[in-house]
Amino acid sequence: MKTFLEFVRLWLLAFVMCAAGVALSFALIDVPVAMHFWRIGHFLHHLNTAFGASVILTLESAVAIGLVLARVLRGHLSRGAEALAIACVASICTYGINSEVLKPLFGVPTPSDVVEGARHAFNFMMGSAESSFPSGHMTLAGAFAGVFMRLHRASFWPFTALLALAACMLIVGGWHFVSDVVAGTFIGVSAGILAGEVWTVHTGYTN
Repeated sequence: MKTFLEFVRLWLLAFVMCAAGVALSFALIDVPVAMHFWRIGHFLHHLNTAFGASVILTLESAVAIGLVLARVLRGHLSRGAEALAIACVASICTYGINSEVLKPLFGVPTPSDVVEGARHAFNFMMGSAESSFPSGHMTLAGAFAGVFMRLHRASFWPFTALLALAACMLIVGGWHFVSDVVAGTFIGVSAGILAGEVWTVHTGYTN
C-alpha cells in the first residue's frame, strides 16, 4: 500500500509539473518556436508518409494480432513477447482515446493553421481528431514506452531518449507545438505505466 501511495504522489507531482509546463509553453513558447522552425519543417514533411500514425497503428495491430495467435497456438508467450503485446494494445487504445476524446475536447488548431492565421487557443468541444493538442504521435509512442518502462525498468533511459528525439522531430517538422508533445508524452507514458502495472498485478510479474 505504501508503494502504491508513493506512486500516486509521484504521479500527481508529475501531473502538476506537466500542467505548469503546458500552460507556460502555450502562453509564451509554442507560437515563437513553431514560427522559428516553420521553414525547416517543409524539408521533413516527407517523413509523414513513413512515420504517419496510420502506418504505426497498422504495424502495432499486426504485431498484437500475431502475438495473440501465437499465444493461442503455442499456449504461452515469453515475457518479452507479453510486454510487446501489452505495449501495442496500450498504444493503440491510448491513441484512440486521445483522437476521439481529448483532441475534440480541447480543439487547438495545428501549427499550419496558426501560420495561416488561426488563433492559437483552446476551443473547447469544437475540435476534431485532426486538432493539435495533445500530440497523437506522442501518446502513441509514450504508451508503448511506458509499458516497457514499468515491466523492464532498465529500458527507462533508452526509451526516454527516443521519446525526446521523437518530440523534437515533431516540433522541428512543424507538426506540433511544444505544449502538444509535453501533454501527449505525459498522457501516453502514464497510460503505458498503468497498463504495465495492471498486467503486473494480474500475472504476478516481477522484474
